[in-house]
Amino acid sequence: MQQIIDRFVKYITIDTQSDETNPAFPSTEKQWDLAKVLIEDLKEIGMEDVTIDDNCYIMATLPSNVDFEVPTIGFIAHIDTSPDYSGTNVKPQFHPNYNGEDIVLNKEENIVLSPSYFEDLLLYKGQTLITTDGTTLLGADDKAGITEIMEAMDYLIKHPEIKHGKIRVGFTPDEEVGKGAHMFDVDKFGAEWAYTMDGSQVGELEYENFNAAGAKITINGKIVHPGYAKGKMINSMLIASEFIAALPKNEIPQETEGYEGFFHLHTMKGEVEKSELYYIIRDHDMKLFQGRKVLVEEVVAELNTKYGEGTVEVEIKDQYFNMREKVEPVMHIVDIAEEAMKQLNIKPLIKAIRGGTDGSQLSYKGLPCPNIFAGGHNFHGRYEYVPAESMELARDVIVKIASLTAEKQK
Repeated sequence: MQQIIDRFVKYITIDTQSDETNPAFPSTEKQWDLAKVLIEDLKEIGMEDVTIDDNCYIMATLPSNVDFEVPTIGFIAHIDTSPDYSGTNVKPQFHPNYNGEDIVLNKEENIVLSPSYFEDLLLYKGQTLITTDGTTLLGADDKAGITEIMEAMDYLIKHPEIKHGKIRVGFTPDEEVGKGAHMFDVDKFGAEWAYTMDGSQVGELEYENFNAAGAKITINGKIVHPGYAKGKMINSMLIASEFIAALPKNEIPQETEGYEGFFHLHTMKGEVEKSELYYIIRDHDMKLFQGRKVLVEEVVAELNTKYGEGTVEVEIKDQYFNMREKVEPVMHIVDIAEEAMKQLNIKPLIKAIRGGTDGSQLSYKGLPCPNIFAGGHNFHGRYEYVPAESMELARDVIVKIASLTAEKQK
């Protein structure tokens, strides 16, 4: 386990935060810092065909060690961490034999990770938890996934008695800003199917995800002296509040679960003359998803009728779609992962992702790609943590999937 911990710490202490405002690939230069380390690590453990392209996509091969045909499979994780919270100067803390009580992350700022709020902590009593010091995110999303793939490949190379077909590994930039699969070369990767190691708690196995769009709402106001504003001033911030209030108040992230979709006001900024609202729109059901986009446009139209054409502008961009449509025709790839977990005495938790992964876009590009747990919790913030034992189990699942895929071809 110490080897897994050491590798994980090596990766999380390299800042790779992506930038949703930058259209470049990758969106931040610092993602190259980890990419260069990964290239060397892949070569060091003995992987072949190690490549990195101009857009920071890494690929590598573990050759087959059997003399019969086995489908080429892949394992994928992303390099970047979320723009939602700082990934600079990550200082991991270790809590061996966790006792189920509050964990003080930072005494000075009184930041506490408590099972009274985060109940999942109690699943890991007696295990080794890795947390932050409360001032950054941890980076388990998705450096836990990278670590697990690297450790699984290292294990397979060191244990040639475990038979497997050709395995491809891929590490992508900019997943957190929705671009992780945009420049991914599926033909070059050359796998029949793959798995992203980007889920949360032990046992998660997912082949459904949100349909996703982003919406930018721009409200144009008019500024005049407030003492002489009657009949002249148009306060864009007040119109913005009308827009917010016009959407269903309970269809927001903190009020929804399971298959329930939402409108999430992600960012807002404003002055009298101009305000901007940034929403993400999510739903698993395509008809409901399309209806949510229509509702946004209808609210915009109503406000323009009230305040004048051009007062409110909207730009909606689709981001990714539910991979279920692409995975269901090849459900054997989910069945293999489920069987692998059961053989390792892991209870599979098959459920829909309330988010997205590179796998959702890759599935639509011709690479069916379910998602498997990486072990972390509370992603994108200061309370993120991962049990070291969960990373061990994820590594073991990768190894078992590789061997089962070969066994089924005998």
